[in-house]
Amino acid sequence: MSLKKYYENLSYLHVGTEENRSYYIPEDREGEPRAVSLNGEWDFAFYESVSDLPKSFPCDGAWMDGEKIPVPSVWQMHGYDRHQYTNTRYPFPYDPPYVPQQNPCGAYRRTFHISGTAGTKTYLNFEGVDSCFYVWINGEFVGYSQVSHSTSEFDVTRFVHDGENTVIVLVLKWCDGSYLEDQDKLRMSGIFRDVYLLRRPESHIRDFFVHTDLDLESHSAEIRVDYDFCGDSVPVSFSLSAPDGSLLEKKQGADGSVSFHVENAVYWNAENPVLYGLLIETADERIRQSVGLRKIEVRGGVVLLNGVPIKFRGVNRHDSDPVTGYTISREQALRDLRIMKEHNVNAIRTSHYPNAPWLPQLCSEYGFYLIAEADMESHGVADLYRPKLKETAERMSDIARDPAFSQPILDRVQRCVMRDKNCPSVVIWSLGNESGYGANFEKAGRWIKQFDPSRLVHYEGACHKPAVGEDDYSMLDLYSRMYASTKEIEEYFADGKEKKPFIQCEYIHAMGNGPGDAEDYQRLIEKYPGFCGGFVWEFCDHSVYMGRTEDGRKKYYYGGDFGEFPHDGNFCMDGLVHPDRTPYSGFREYKNVIRPVRARWESGRIEFTNRLDFTNLKDFLYAEYEVSCDGEVILRGSFPGLDIAPHKTSLIAFTPSLPEQGKCLLRIVYRQKKDLLLTKAGHILGHDQLLLRDGSVPSPIPAPQKEGGIQVSETEKEFAVCGMGFRYVFDRLSGSFRTIVYHGRPMLARPMEYNVWRAPTDNDRNVRHEWEAAGFDRALVRVYCSSAESDGRRVLIRCRLSLAPVYLQRILTIEAEYTVTADGAIHASLDCRKDMDMPFLPRFGLRLFLPEEMDRAEYFGYGPDDSYCDKHQASWLGKFHTTADRNFENYHKPQHTGSHWNCEYALIEDDAAGWSVTAEKPFSFQLLHYTQEELTAKQHDFELERCPESVLCIDYKVSGIGSNSCGPRLLERYQFNDPEFSFKLSLTPFIR
Repeated sequence: MSLKKYYENLSYLHVGTEENRSYYIPEDREGEPRAVSLNGEWDFAFYESVSDLPKSFPCDGAWMDGEKIPVPSVWQMHGYDRHQYTNTRYPFPYDPPYVPQQNPCGAYRRTFHISGTAGTKTYLNFEGVDSCFYVWINGEFVGYSQVSHSTSEFDVTRFVHDGENTVIVLVLKWCDGSYLEDQDKLRMSGIFRDVYLLRRPESHIRDFFVHTDLDLESHSAEIRVDYDFCGDSVPVSFSLSAPDGSLLEKKQGADGSVSFHVENAVYWNAENPVLYGLLIETADERIRQSVGLRKIEVRGGVVLLNGVPIKFRGVNRHDSDPVTGYTISREQALRDLRIMKEHNVNAIRTSHYPNAPWLPQLCSEYGFYLIAEADMESHGVADLYRPKLKETAERMSDIARDPAFSQPILDRVQRCVMRDKNCPSVVIWSLGNESGYGANFEKAGRWIKQFDPSRLVHYEGACHKPAVGEDDYSMLDLYSRMYASTKEIEEYFADGKEKKPFIQCEYIHAMGNGPGDAEDYQRLIEKYPGFCGGFVWEFCDHSVYMGRTEDGRKKYYYGGDFGEFPHDGNFCMDGLVHPDRTPYSGFREYKNVIRPVRARWESGRIEFTNRLDFTNLKDFLYAEYEVSCDGEVILRGSFPGLDIAPHKTSLIAFTPSLPEQGKCLLRIVYRQKKDLLLTKAGHILGHDQLLLRDGSVPSPIPAPQKEGGIQVSETEKEFAVCGMGFRYVFDRLSGSFRTIVYHGRPMLARPMEYNVWRAPTDNDRNVRHEWEAAGFDRALVRVYCSSAESDGRRVLIRCRLSLAPVYLQRILTIEAEYTVTADGAIHASLDCRKDMDMPFLPRFGLRLFLPEEMDRAEYFGYGPDDSYCDKHQASWLGKFHTTADRNFENYHKPQHTGSHWNCEYALIEDDAAGWSVTAEKPFSFQLLHYTQEELTAKQHDFELERCPESVLCIDYKVSGIGSNSCGPRLLERYQFNDPEFSFKLSLTPFIR
């Protein structure tokens, strides 16, 4: 066939489409939707190239091959083409506006019946098609459109007739618009959102725009509705209803505008998403629109909503599912929103395109602030081969400055704004993502400011300043950054001058085990009024569900698993929740960091601070508490009625009677007071823990066995330590114990090891190259000298050793002493000196391979989640019980997990025997059924093989987690880079 190449012509973005309008589905006078769904099973044929289409297409059925496909869906999820994940690199040669001649396409066909076409208008609507598409009805060409995540509407009145009609749609995988849709996502194709007909009167409301203006002093509001018609103007009435549904006022429209005045107005915000109802009626049709009375502005360098400073506690969200791909139902979206509310999230950035068209209305109803982002990203230009071009602004901005792309960029911004302009949840418009900056974005930003000055305008790409000349940033209301370090943020506010509010549109990259620095950022968000908050990258992992293994483990595939090139591996697995929406511990960490209240101990008083922006705590939550001493709860109670206004602080006296000794802690748990739209009464909102009195926590070691004498014998290779009921063998070549038998029970399954390695987390993905270059993963022990002596009551073993990899210098030099006492306890003192030319260490400690069944733990430390020096806000200090299996948090790309920080003791045991671990200073431990070598080597969780032992790591220190998978380098205070340190610990075996 001869197909006009609109798909490679920037002058033809849309052919035959209607003007942009706001999103709504009209009803007839009886309240029935005027939409006729075309969702369902369509005939389908896939071609590897558009050039393979039969010459007769679309005029006859010769192109059909009997295949069917559901609409909406993406064809990769149904076995056609293949999946590809790439973050920034274009999946085709960079040659705009051209795309590969081998351009896969899908041809769709279905029939539909309609009647009563005379005197009516019929529109065909596509809410999302990737990447571009051509439409024919009854053999006649209707039109063409692109911009994958925006609605395209065609007036098909003259193409349809009473009875059976046939619609054919040809979808191309790539078009010139694909250069502007280089978002970090799995690349999928097809009709992935709803398709429907709208049957409307010949003359009808075409579009309307609801404006609100608040008088904060009088607590009143003005609502103005501007509207226009398709066809002749007809009588139209506008009815405004109160939030309870009662009619406030009904007016007749005149001259394209109608206004309402609302006294005692109830303003909309994310904490109390109160909506008024607007009903627009003509003789044949009704349109319903929710109205939120709110005002977003910047004053004095601070973002205000309804005159109140607000903070965004946000996430970035894609439309994504491991089974349905880009196709998302309302039920799936509500599941996401419910999980977000359960984790204290109040804001969403629709990354990096308009999400499903009904999502903004759901956010208005359920209470979320939205950054509505245009379907615009040209990140791939940064990967072009230009070794002499170093400046970020220059590398990123080719398309941003190319006049040929001026209209395509403006079109994408306009389609986003026009569609969602009536949703009160949308408080910020975003011009797009990671596309550099230049005249094309300046033009789009100026258009927004002219069309809708009531909202803020955002664009992160403007933070990259050009090397030559100056850009115009006047239309941008916020200074937006991605992954700015805490130091950079401090520097931004250092001079104290008024400036644009600072926003992190992406931060604390939640890839794998992490993020680890959420609390550090939150302290700055609360410290600076001009820091209006941030949006975690990102909400969910992106992957493709590929069924289960023979033993029942789910298989999720990511980049590279489909044989594609280019790809970016598991960089798409960077969410706060698994693909199936099970939250990671990192989401629980973020949840508690952004909890609605904070408590601080002030010598006999508790200082509570309300972090909510609009709600008194007494109306939202109640607080329960428990006081513990050395891990045992000694007192429980509650703090009834925390009457604290938003942003305010209150002191409450608290003087519990405490034991004379022991570590005494107060843990306060905040619970939701009543049922809300998505969460239930009693739901836990977060917790605080306050130290009432410090003290050491004794290890509950079982009664020691009867002591006897102890002696040591030696050979060239070993020291053998024998006492009453035990025999230990110390390997003089490895500088550690090779076997430990206690009362006939082998307590080691393999020799003990010194350990500096951890299976790299995703947030170690950059520093791991330094660690591997330094040989941390292949460190070998060299013992220089060793000796043993006994006085009959104890044996003292001394050795001097080092850890060093092949062909490199020493990592550590260690002076080790092991004292074995007559009861079988081992007291170790490891004095270490680090080569400071080496990078910071992942960890240091001892690794013990225990019998497999010795896999239960009791410990006093931070739990129950895994915890680290920079990731422990979801945990609290206390006594916990766990197992090696429960310690293992499953990441789809295996990595380090399961460590517990700041422990006073740990008991590792089975039904009959175990180890007690204590140290001079609080330590970390990790108990798993997987080795760090296995977690390092395997690329998928379903490939992991369990270790036949229980693997216990006892660590002096473990470096923090951070968010360096895409964010700044781990903060120095969380890096384990001590030049010298001493690890003193005791390992005491016991039998029950």
